[in-house]
Amino acid sequence: MNLRPRRRERSDINLTPLIDVVFLLLIFFMVSTTFKDEARLRVQLPQAQGDEIPAEEPDMIQIVIDRAGRFFVNDIELVDIKTAALARVLIEQRGQDTTMPVLIQADANTPHQAVMTAMDAASQAGLHRIAFAATRPDGEAP
Repeated sequence: MNLRPRRRERSDINLTPLIDVVFLLLIFFMVSTTFKDEARLRVQLPQAQGDEIPAEEPDMIQIVIDRAGRFFVNDIELVDIKTAALARVLIEQRGQDTTMPVLIQADANTPHQAVMTAMDAASQAGLHRIAFAATRPDGEAP
């Protein structure tokens, strides 16, 4: 007969299933969490639905801004794209007529800063009647 006390086997906790569950929870929370993107603002630009320009256009100053941000005032390219230089050109173009309208035609991919520069220059030149050119959405009747 064996009267010696039995040694109990040390019971170890198997950590493998515990680690699996923790990783599954981590993946679940990573996938199901939504993060706020506060750095970007989503802006939905309006589409033009106005009247068509009549065949007889009134006298106006036309500012065209291409994709690269270059300015063309009445089909003449400006070398200096600073606000002060653009304002001087607009003052020359308007002469004594401070009620002359300004039409800004900007490419869809034009940087927003270029349009703001054109608006600032028109304001500095004393021109406050500003219009923007746009195209109708495809398939829309006038």
